[in-house]
Amino acid sequence: MNSKTKVLVIDDDVNICELIRLYMEKEGYEVMPVHNGIRAVSAFKEFTPNIIILDIMLPGADGWQVCREIRKVSSIPIIMLTAKGETFDKVLGLELGADDYIVKPFDPKELVARVKAVLRRYEHKEIDVQEVVYPNLVINRSDYTLKVSGKVLEIPPKELELLFFLASNPNKVFTREQLLEHVWGFDFYGDSRTVDVHIKRLREKIDLENQVWQLKTVWGVGYKFEVK
Repeated sequence: MNSKTKVLVIDDDVNICELIRLYMEKEGYEVMPVHNGIRAVSAFKEFTPNIIILDIMLPGADGWQVCREIRKVSSIPIIMLTAKGETFDKVLGLELGADDYIVKPFDPKELVARVKAVLRRYEHKEIDVQEVVYPNLVINRSDYTLKVSGKVLEIPPKELELLFFLASNPNKVFTREQLLEHVWGFDFYGDSRTVDVHIKRLREKIDLENQVWQLKTVWGVGYKFEVK
């Protein structure tokens, strides 16, 4: 592992931060622990990490707030670390743009494996095709910009990645589970409604009228990016 790969660990439990730091440094990562949600955002800007491990229950600002603030400016991988294992919390984390989640108590070795897997997926995206172009539509994954009819639209990274993936596979139908696997990068055990929420938000933001492409629901199956 490249010694310059940096991990920002945001958790108010000092012992958990120290445990993660020991295991991550053993793998060659550089680690910065932060114990406060408000401090987390400024630490992100100062440390410029390659990946973030983010607890939900934090003083100052909770993990949801921290995730929202970071997603406004960056698509950096985020793994949610939480004592809450309920489906709702997992879905909310995914909707806010988290790339993975792990529930406490956790095995540090599993966390290390998750970090490596998320980083591999992220690095693969960086060298893959970065732009999809259709009439009145340009989706660029290198700078996370979306243009519809020449107008730049602001959308969260996961919504852009979902649209990019569907548009990269025109007229092909994907189930919700397949979309979770391809876009979020892992099998999501539980309520897959997060895909429906992202599709709904995309439709609300994008003018689909009189376009040669559409976001179509295939009832009983999933979704497709239809090109006429």
